[in-house]
Amino acid sequence: MSGQERKPERTTSWGTERRRVYGPADVPPGVADEMPGKYPFTRGVHEAMYRSRLWTMRQYAGFGSAAETNKRYRFLLEQGQTGLSVAFDLPTQMGHDPDAPIALGETGKVGVSIAALDDMADLFEGIPLERVSTSMTINATAAILLALYVAVARRQGVAPERLVGTTQNDILKEYIARGTYIFPPAPSMRLVTDVFAWCKDAVPRWNTISISGYHMREAGCTAVQEVAFTLANGSAYVQAAREAGLEVDAFAPQLSFFFNAHNDLVEEVAKFRAARRLWARIMRERFGARDPRSQMLRFHAQTAGSMLTAQQPENNIVRVTVQALAAILGGCQSLHTNSMDEALALPSEHAVRIALRTQQVLAHESGVADTVDPLGGAFAVERLTREIEDAAEAYIQAIDERGGSVAAIGYMQREIQDAAYRWQREVEDKTRVVVGVNEFVTDDPPPGNLFQLDPGVAAALGERLARLRRSRDADRARRALDALEAGARGRANLMPLLIDAVEASVTLGEICGRLREVFGVHQPSVTF
Repeated sequence: MSGQERKPERTTSWGTERRRVYGPADVPPGVADEMPGKYPFTRGVHEAMYRSRLWTMRQYAGFGSAAETNKRYRFLLEQGQTGLSVAFDLPTQMGHDPDAPIALGETGKVGVSIAALDDMADLFEGIPLERVSTSMTINATAAILLALYVAVARRQGVAPERLVGTTQNDILKEYIARGTYIFPPAPSMRLVTDVFAWCKDAVPRWNTISISGYHMREAGCTAVQEVAFTLANGSAYVQAAREAGLEVDAFAPQLSFFFNAHNDLVEEVAKFRAARRLWARIMRERFGARDPRSQMLRFHAQTAGSMLTAQQPENNIVRVTVQALAAILGGCQSLHTNSMDEALALPSEHAVRIALRTQQVLAHESGVADTVDPLGGAFAVERLTREIEDAAEAYIQAIDERGGSVAAIGYMQREIQDAAYRWQREVEDKTRVVVGVNEFVTDDPPPGNLFQLDPGVAAALGERLARLRRSRDADRARRALDALEAGARGRANLMPLLIDAVEASVTLGEICGRLREVFGVHQPSVTF
């Protein structure tokens, strides 16, 4: 460093002081009596946690065509992965077929392209759906992808009630932080609650939503904001479901959450514990949930993509290990570990295997799975748990005062932008050290063995789709679309109509086109 040396500030991500030492006075009354598997679930949602069952090791993957991605899934399962996690490309996320002009240059780039039932069948070829848990990171088109999954299961002879998995289905965070929305908030919330209502009886083991703080953290929010905004959105979904006529204990056990596992080990462990405690209180006190399963915050964690660096990519292995350890010590139910080369390209098989082995070493060699909530009672962890809970609750109150999450989208966007700006200033001022970026820099060239996507995938998928449209029963497809449009103009639950449509080989783009005619397209406000 030039001039006077500047030491990093000892503060939390939300700006409070990190003391030199914490003591017994920092442990709130009653905390010592809390036990895992019991309300308010601070110490974990199950009594035995990983002593009885390890978290699901669920590596996020998807690229190019369904057939290509299926090969990666089989590779991961052979390496010991215990659950599938599907990444979809942007056209699929935004409701466009691969041959749509707007999809040009994006097909298969950041995930797999899925446009019709045959694509979904190829994606899970040779993978018995009754034996795997599948998570699908999809939001605006979540109901359609779930319909495709159910239809493929039927092809395999698997009844929907035997399916286990999750659709992310969290549209609110798309308006706040990510941007892959299609319809305005009201019809989007209808699609979400239609999934809740239909899955309650048809797919009872399915997690109907994964309420996500991950993408808001990737956009730059603090740990407190991640908890607060995620739980505020969760409250909005619960309220919407109640207004749609659902009893809270009928659908709430199928809710799940998705959090970021960031770099600060102690802060992150406290974050997960605080989120569980606060959600349990919200569900019991605000919504009157009586079933303990409705009060449990079950969550998937993914290590922080925004913390990966293109410089010295091997350092990312260490970062991911620390982040994964935080998620495990914090009590996650499933975990994805990012690959070291993801800041440069889609991950290679070599990098993916290292990421998966990271979880396996932590599970089987570190001892962290042998004791439930091993950091429970630690003075610093308990103090930060309470700090996060209190600060998040204050944010939730501020959101409620603005009319709830839908009305407070602009407020949350502004808070995230301010936090992201502060973090970037700290990096540029070197009060926050990022190894290999603003300190300990080298001139090493980037690695040369990066994964390369087949450049002809978009054209091939377009030709495949053209053949599908020529060969399908055109009258059946038209009738299915007409029925879907009529249902959307009325009050029918759309899930059975979506399943009928995809089984008639109607494409995702065609379905979304009809729904756009009924629901319109969301136009974001340019001012807050």
